[in-house]
Amino acid sequence: MPSRSGTTLQLSHTIHSNAPLGSLVPINLPIVSKIFNSNRAERIPYNCPLASVKTQKSRYVPPEVVAIRVPLLQLTNFQINDWPELSAKSFAVMVLMLPPDSARKWRPHELELVEVVADQVAVALSHAAILEESMRARDMLMEQNIALDAARREAEMAICARNDFLAVMNHEMQTPMRAIVSLSSLLLETKLTAEQRIMVETILKSSDLLATLSNDVLDISKLGDGSLELDIAPFNLHTMFSDVVNLIKPVAAFKRLSVMVHLSPELPTGAIGDHKRLMQIILNVVGNSIKFTKEGHISITASMAKPDSLRDPYAPDFHPVLSDGSFYLAVQVKDTGCGISPQDLPHTFTKFAHSQNATSKWHSSNGLGLALSKRFVGLMQGNIWLQSEGVGKGCTTTFFVKLGIADKPNAILQRIAPPVKPNQGAQGQNSSMIYGNMAAPPFYQSSV
Repeated sequence: MPSRSGTTLQLSHTIHSNAPLGSLVPINLPIVSKIFNSNRAERIPYNCPLASVKTQKSRYVPPEVVAIRVPLLQLTNFQINDWPELSAKSFAVMVLMLPPDSARKWRPHELELVEVVADQVAVALSHAAILEESMRARDMLMEQNIALDAARREAEMAICARNDFLAVMNHEMQTPMRAIVSLSSLLLETKLTAEQRIMVETILKSSDLLATLSNDVLDISKLGDGSLELDIAPFNLHTMFSDVVNLIKPVAAFKRLSVMVHLSPELPTGAIGDHKRLMQIILNVVGNSIKFTKEGHISITASMAKPDSLRDPYAPDFHPVLSDGSFYLAVQVKDTGCGISPQDLPHTFTKFAHSQNATSKWHSSNGLGLALSKRFVGLMQGNIWLQSEGVGKGCTTTFFVKLGIADKPNAILQRIAPPVKPNQGAQGQNSSMIYGNMAAPPFYQSSV
């Protein structure tokens, strides 16, 4: 067989021979070249290096010796049609000798038989190589499976530890949150001015939102495994935007920014969906605009959009589909902030992404807000994207979500709960009507 270096032939197998295994023969010998260049059995001298038959008797009759090349087949270059004219990259040499002192000669049909045997040996060697390679691959696969199983167990333990930590932290945060909510509720029952009542009501709404945000810590892990479910219920869409304005107004006033909100006339008053998640999306988007706007204004536009008008320039293959009893809420937030450079746009929805541009809007980390918003928008069968003409030219964030229509007295509302008489607010305005929770209707079924 050829050695690894390819410069010698090494004796690997013998039958009834005194030649020691491992004997080496230079591969550049003329007799070796003659055998390699022929596909027939060749007679060779008994005393050549390939035979190495030593005479031990004075009247010793040396045997006739033949040698034939054995192609070492490889899976990459072997085809059954190539068998008559093999072009193997390397060869072994099979040497056969007749019994000494027998005075026998090789006959033509015996030489033909040797050639057939050489072909069979070539096939046997290729099968052995395949078996050896498959066993090696099996051993490597078993080692990889063991390593993967160990890594899986470690990952599961890490996930369990993380979820336990988040659950404990969420539980501990609920205690002070309940105190804030309880004291604020008691404060509402005292005599307050209209301005004080609005402030306390804002504290209550902020506390409720903060409780939702604390639960979002757990939602991050749930989003990873697709187990997060939306809380679908009817809500007042116009009131939700009023709550958003009340929450962002103090921060915008501190930075001396004007906030403009425009609700399209055809926008329905009632909707069915997860209003807390929707409110969180709007607050995240508007909060980013306020954060990165030093002067100017921020405008919020909400409308009832058609699927054809909801085309993300960065996701042309996304096609929203409208169904009965539903509509698409399109929200657009424009600011006069520092804008986003083109190279940073693809990373705006990445968790804790940083910009390489010091003048960019995303020079500092954008945290979890937009990343979570994108996942929530996806749960609501919508999409979100950002557009900017460059640094210093402001930014426009557009998103749309799929909601159910609940502003008409139809069968859906009757199945949910009977309407409750509205309460009078601090300024004599009717508050939104309250209904019980319901399962997701047929038009709103999604998961990640």
